[in-house]
Amino acid sequence: MRETGKLDYIEMPATGGALDSVKAFYANAFSWTFTDYGPSYSAFSEGLDGGFFGSPLEGAEKPLPVLYSHELEETLKRVEEAGGRIVKPIFPFPGGRRFHFTDPAGNELAVWSEE
Repeated sequence: MRETGKLDYIEMPATGGALDSVKAFYANAFSWTFTDYGPSYSAFSEGLDGGFFGSPLEGAEKPLPVLYSHELEETLKRVEEAGGRIVKPIFPFPGGRRFHFTDPAGNELAVWSEE
């Protein structure tokens, strides 16, 4: 069950033509299966859901932890009040909406919610 503030998803880069090879690696090493969403994104559900992006996502060069929220606007407000810096305001994506923020140490995370 999804809960506000809990780690829910992780996105990891597989750029430079590495998407097919990274999928093959995880399939062979750990028997992971994938669902492709277009030619440059492939999702997995292996204990913790996540996906690999084969084309550069704006500003994404390292793994991106993604938290869940039942009330996205309220969570954005709480992140700002706690000292987080919003680096991408709420935006839609296939399946929902999300925003990105950095914590006081400079780590970037995202928070998503269903539509």
